[in-house]
Amino acid sequence: MSTQEQSAPRRPEGAGAGPWSDPMGRIGARAGQTLLIAAVAVGIIWVLLRVSVVVLAALVALILASAVAPLVRWLVGKGWSHLLSTLTAFLGIVVVVGGVVTGVVLAVINEWDSLVSSATEGWQRLQDWVTSGPLPVDATVIDDAMQQVTDFATSGNFASGLASSTLTGISAATSFLTGLVLMIVVLFFLLKDGWKFTNFSLRWFQGGTRAKLAESIDRSSEVLGGYVRGTATVALVDAVVIGIALAVLGVPLALPLAVIIFIGAFIPIVGATATGIMAALVALVTNGLTTALIVTAVVILVNQIEGNFLQPVVMGRTLSLHAMIVLLALTIGTIVGGIFGAILAVPYTAVAWTLIQVWTDRYQAGEDPVLGPDPLDAKDRAAAKATTAQRLRYWRISRQRPSSQDLGAAQKVESESQDASGVAETSGPTDTAGSTEAPRSTES
Repeated sequence: MSTQEQSAPRRPEGAGAGPWSDPMGRIGARAGQTLLIAAVAVGIIWVLLRVSVVVLAALVALILASAVAPLVRWLVGKGWSHLLSTLTAFLGIVVVVGGVVTGVVLAVINEWDSLVSSATEGWQRLQDWVTSGPLPVDATVIDDAMQQVTDFATSGNFASGLASSTLTGISAATSFLTGLVLMIVVLFFLLKDGWKFTNFSLRWFQGGTRAKLAESIDRSSEVLGGYVRGTATVALVDAVVIGIALAVLGVPLALPLAVIIFIGAFIPIVGATATGIMAALVALVTNGLTTALIVTAVVILVNQIEGNFLQPVVMGRTLSLHAMIVLLALTIGTIVGGIFGAILAVPYTAVAWTLIQVWTDRYQAGEDPVLGPDPLDAKDRAAAKATTAQRLRYWRISRQRPSSQDLGAAQKVESESQDASGVAETSGPTDTAGSTEAPRSTES
């Protein structure tokens, strides 16, 4: 034992120990902090759910703007004005979406009578197959079930429930139209003034924080835009191939079903499969078992081509998420936001993972002598997706000197008075950087 240790007075046991210093106290403190954080998170989520129409409109507009922004920049690079480039891209989106919706509505109207008659014949064939199949079912059982359905449909409870559902549907339609109009307006301003919003946001920070925020905006825009463009390409191929197959086989509503398949492809893993099953069921009811089997084979073939060829080539490493994370994000998004939540959950989960990579330095990348190889591929890291020009820009931002100016009038007056007093105390003129120069000699 050293001399210092011998001379140092010993502290009695329990001296200075408080009720939160033992292991249980520390656990309790962490539990209290966790509960407070959870309460804040729940409050934020509750507020966002109360204005879900605004939130969904903004999220959809942001993801569409990220996908179309490269077109606007390309047109500006060709010499177009920024306003004209924005209007061209914006009107292009409106025309394409409006044309698709109009085509679907017209196709449904034109083929509705044929679909009803085909469905009636298909139901009769299905009923005949059930009653005369390998496991025969008494026809009276089916008739009784249909009679019960009819009785329920004509009852007062059903009528009141239908009226309530109608009012709910009107409210939902009103919210949808409101969100649609808001999304269109937000999309236009994001395309027109998105760079202003970015510039405004970055000016509140400086140094490394500003550089990380700029990188976060760039990486998030690339993830959202790449996801939409890649998924749209894959979904278009699926919809065209399956739609052509449905049209050749004579399945009614081939165009609306193709559009549904296109929209369903934006839900990873399960979307294309679910919409393909829907197309096969329509073919079964309207055209029979043989046509349904052919449609099922086409759907399976297209899904295999999509998963093994189209997704790796078109999407590349845009998402960089494990399949389990994708499934969990889909489930949570569907529970919270329904169909829109299912569509938006995966790309914004990828954005969250990208932001974590940008703002944290705790992850120990590379080969580890004990843990083994790194599960995160070097090409999947956010840092690997920045171009040389972007890296140089981030470096310049992090080394930039702050040059803030006051926005308020009172602050401006105070600043001017301080500058005046400072000038009076100095013995010579000052340059633009604020440094004092010595008076120049008049001697030659």
